[in-house]
Order: sequence, then structure tokens, then C-alpha cells
Amino acid sequence: MSTPLVIGLSAVVAALSGGELLALTVRPEDVRTHRASALPGLPFGPFDPVGHRTFELALRAFVTEQTGFELGYVEQLYTFGDKGRDAPLPDLGASEADPGARVISVGYLALTPEADAEDPAVAWSPWTRFFPWEDWRGGRPAVIDEALKPRLEAWALAGTGRGARARSLFALDGAPWNEERVLDRYELLYEAGLAAEAERDRGRARGLDSPEPSGFHPAFGQPMVSDHRRILATGLGRLRGKLKYRPIVFELMPESFTLYDLQRAVEAISGVRLHKQNFRRMVERTGLVEGLGRFRTETGGRPAELFRYRREGAGSPSGIGFSLPGLREG
Repeated sequence: MSTPLVIGLSAVVAALSGGELLALTVRPEDVRTHRASALPGLPFGPFDPVGHRTFELALRAFVTEQTGFELGYVEQLYTFGDKGRDAPLPDLGASEADPGARVISVGYLALTPEADAEDPAVAWSPWTRFFPWEDWRGGRPAVIDEALKPRLEAWALAGTGRGARARSLFALDGAPWNEERVLDRYELLYEAGLAAEAERDRGRARGLDSPEPSGFHPAFGQPMVSDHRRILATGLGRLRGKLKYRPIVFELMPESFTLYDLQRAVEAISGVRLHKQNFRRMVERTGLVEGLGRFRTETGGRPAELFRYRREGAGSPSGIGFSLPGLREG
């Protein structure tokens, strides 16, 4: 007898507001209590091979139905179908209908320049709430050395190679920080039992009716329903990687902006602080923006020139993204 297969689609919808990168979250129904979940989730739903023509069209319909939001830019992120390893478990309620169902989770990344939400069950949540160790804009996050390092070192004692992985991923003991490895870091915390979702998933894998986490340590991030924090980590890592070789940041920008706005946007995505003058010289070399001859004066300070994104310049081989390593301060 073949194993029933369920394909779940989830959307990481990202926007910028006030210099912060936000993710669109919902409060889905808990299939065990039939009430709104205590945990946030991403817009998601099951793919119907009969009723849905494509994954993307189905995803767009789910997002609009659950949030009232119409998606613009969309790209597929990753397909998670792990079996037999310690990893976050996707859950669409299939276990309630068929305990033997295998759930495959497909994630998408969507970007928008406007963070609007009218439904009280829908929220734009800062990514730092879910991954506080990823924000280096104010220097090395204190949570790494004060909360994560002691727990990771204790966990590393029980297995060969664990210590090296923890040092490499979390920049311990002088190791360099790689901002793109967001997913690897979350999965390590999950494996170490430091992500609140781990206890829930391990109980359910043993056939227990484990509830959603009722509490969590802020240093280890806000947990989410199903495998949604894993998908969110994938989206942030993808966005950080593409920032360096594609002008993807402009999908999050308004029609006109200052160079300071643009720098804050790049910092919000990458999670690192940038050197102002180096950043502006780099932007000028790319040819991706042009001045509008207008200035923003409402801030009360020195008028700042407004710019626009030159889509016609995006194909220039001299500058199609933002090279970050040389821009860090200190």
C-alpha cells in the first residue's frame, strides 16, 4: 500500500518598514484544538492537484485568502521532504485525516514595498523576533555569548564534530560570521534542542499529541507553527545571498528613496552595519540608481536627494548587486 502524499505550500512575504525587515504572519487554526494557534505561522495551505493548476497560483490564492494581500514578486525557495533525520516537521493537519500521510513542504519567497495589513489576525513581524542572533547591526549580539554559547558548548560535549559546527556557524572563539547561513544556524539550534519546536516535533514523531510550545526563551527566538521558522530562515538566507549578485533590494523599495533609505534597507536584510561613504561609492559604481533632482526636506535636517532604481541598468556587468564584505565597520 502506497503512502499518502500531501504537498504544503508556504510563503515568506517580506517587506521593509522603519528600517526593519518584516515577515507577513498569520494565526492559523490549530488542528488539535480547532482554535487560532497561539503561535504565528506563514500563509500556507495544501496543494490540490485537481483544483490548482500550478504551485505558484495556488500559493497566491492562499495568501490572498488568508491575508487579503496580493503578491507581486515571487520565487520558489526550497522543498523540504526530510525523513529519518532530526529536522523540523511540516504539519498541515494531514496526520489528523491520515496518520500515515507524508507531508512535503514547498516554500516561496515574495517581496513587496508596502507592509499593509487590515485583518487583526494578520501581522508584519520583524525577523529579529524569530532569529535574534542574526542582527549584527549594533555589533555582535549579546545573546550569542550569553545564552547560546554555553548551551551549545554543553551540547557539543556529547557528539564528535558538534563543537566545530557550532563555532563555524555562530562565530565562536574568533571564527568569522557568515550572514548567509541562517538556515544552518536554525537547524543546529533545533538539533541541539534549543529551538522550542524541537520538543513538540519529537513528541509528535513518537505518536504523542504534543501541544504547541506555550513558552520560549527570547534568546532562542519566537517559535512558529509546523516547519515555518525553518522556511522563514531559508527565505532570509536566500535574500541575503541574492543581495550580493542581484538588485533584489529594489523590490522592497518605494518608487523614490534617499541613499540613506537604501543603506538602511541593505543593512536590515544583511543584518550588518555598513560604512556610509563606502556604501555610497559602491552604489554610484553600480549605476543602479539615478538622482531625481528632488530633495526630501520634511526631516528637518539637511535636505537629502531622492533617487530611483534604474531597471535599465540592472544588466550592467559592473554592478548587479551589493558587495557587502568590504563595507563592514569595525
